[in-house]
Amino acid sequence: MKVDLHCHSIVSDGVLAPAQVAARAHANGVQMWALTDHDELGGLAEARAAAEGLGMRFVTGVEISVTWAGHTVHILGLNLDERNQAILQGLADIRIGRETRARQMAGRLEALGIPGGYEGALAYAANPALISRTHFARFMVAQGYCKNMQQVFDKYLGDGCPGNVPMQWSTLEQAVLWITDAGGVAVIAHPGRYDYTPTQFGALFDQFKDLGGTGIEVVTGSHSPAQYAEYAQVARHYGFLASCGSDFHSPQEGKLDLGAIPPLPSDLTPVWRHWA
Repeated sequence: MKVDLHCHSIVSDGVLAPAQVAARAHANGVQMWALTDHDELGGLAEARAAAEGLGMRFVTGVEISVTWAGHTVHILGLNLDERNQAILQGLADIRIGRETRARQMAGRLEALGIPGGYEGALAYAANPALISRTHFARFMVAQGYCKNMQQVFDKYLGDGCPGNVPMQWSTLEQAVLWITDAGGVAVIAHPGRYDYTPTQFGALFDQFKDLGGTGIEVVTGSHSPAQYAEYAQVARHYGFLASCGSDFHSPQEGKLDLGAIPPLPSDLTPVWRHWA
């Protein structure tokens, strides 16, 4: 069975509508699919209707922004009840600070010789409440300031770069609690992207498990093949369920298309066994 449990629509920082993402996943042979927009459940109804109409198994999802040890970590919530009031309120609280942060980033970029950042980024954000660094990056590539999205993050908008404004997101405890309270499975998204020491990673995995987190993303478009093996071993060591997803945002961005990820190692327990 071809499974993709991590992707984004125009409701957060993707470029396709939820139904279009569903259609692309189906065309690529995906049989079980989750939409996991950042800090937002607003695309799930459209995504579910499209997926079910195409005969795909649909899984509700979200990617929650967390601040842990001074960096941003993303926690996926899968197979949750999107009507749950605790998670709806928690995600609404996260979104409140995004506009203020965006205006501050625009100010920093202007000081670096890049004017019009806020309005430029907003033109790429179908949901203004979720304006993000990705929208700024698309604007900057389109205006010729950088050759590609990765260059924007490496030079201007990555953690510690001059155009970035750090954000205090939810805590790890809050994110896991919202997900589990809504009946979902909490999964650490693309751990290979986080700049932690081995000791910090150990503390993150221990705390996540102690709080009720049960999964880790092993195979993802944000990982290299070597990291597939590395985080498969983490899953074995901690007894985590293993998840997989392309982290698709756009046909022109990212390493892998929807459904193009390789299968999980056969000895790992896939996260969908939790609900299948």
